[in-house]
Amino acid sequence: MLSYRHGYHAGNHADVLKHTVLVALLRHMALKDKPFWMVDTHAGAGFYRLDHTFAQKTGEWREGIGRVYGTTDAPPAVADYLGFIRSANGAEPDNPSAGGPAVYPGSPWITRQLLRPDDRLRVFELHTSDAPALIDTLRGDRLVKTTAGDGYAGLRASWPPAPRRGLALVDPSYEVKTEYAQVVDTVADALQRFATGTLAVWYPRLARRESETFPARLIRLSPDNWLHVALDIRARSPEGMYGSGLVVLNPPWTLPDTLKPVMPWLKTHLALDEGAGTTLDWQIA
Repeated sequence: MLSYRHGYHAGNHADVLKHTVLVALLRHMALKDKPFWMVDTHAGAGFYRLDHTFAQKTGEWREGIGRVYGTTDAPPAVADYLGFIRSANGAEPDNPSAGGPAVYPGSPWITRQLLRPDDRLRVFELHTSDAPALIDTLRGDRLVKTTAGDGYAGLRASWPPAPRRGLALVDPSYEVKTEYAQVVDTVADALQRFATGTLAVWYPRLARRESETFPARLIRLSPDNWLHVALDIRARSPEGMYGSGLVVLNPPWTLPDTLKPVMPWLKTHLALDEGAGTTLDWQIA
């Protein structure tokens, strides 16, 4: 099944959390002089217009980036992320939030802004409509290799990265229940291939067993080095996604302190009802 199109959901609350964490991870990777590779297994179209039919049909961005784009009190990690979103929208430095967002850049575009000359980005997208758009977005960039194909196979082929420093974002749609198991198997294989690589796995918060047991299944793969962060924007409900989360295996030791001020701030700005909440747990050796 390949019906999922991220254009419907671009800039929603899950993207705000995911991309805030992604920027923090990339900042940490860049602290050392040695180059690194980033692998993005489900990259989507790479760049989205918020006035497109997809985004307008759901309007999810209005309850995500739309709520935080113009803020001036964001904690450092969120402010860093917002800087990239505003840059993609051509915001003026002296008035960064004027006008609101018209476009939303996906993880490949955000990652590319943080690459240094010797770093590399490998992106994969299987959807027959989104893959050509992704290729067009990143065309001609010598630091990026874009593949219209299976991201799980792409991670296996790219891991371990040549410089032995790597970050992978595993971000599927979970259209089918079996994809949870596929992600666990893929991550287990990646850790066997490269035990110290950092793997960030996004997942939807749903009132389903597959979703609710998923973080623990991932944590068992790396019990001494993990971080679990989640944001629920409303009370747990059997109807649809009420939040999202990421499990980061082999996280930077600085990541918990980076995210401590982020989560209550996101809850304040993105909560839809009193059932909203956050999770931030970790074990780092």
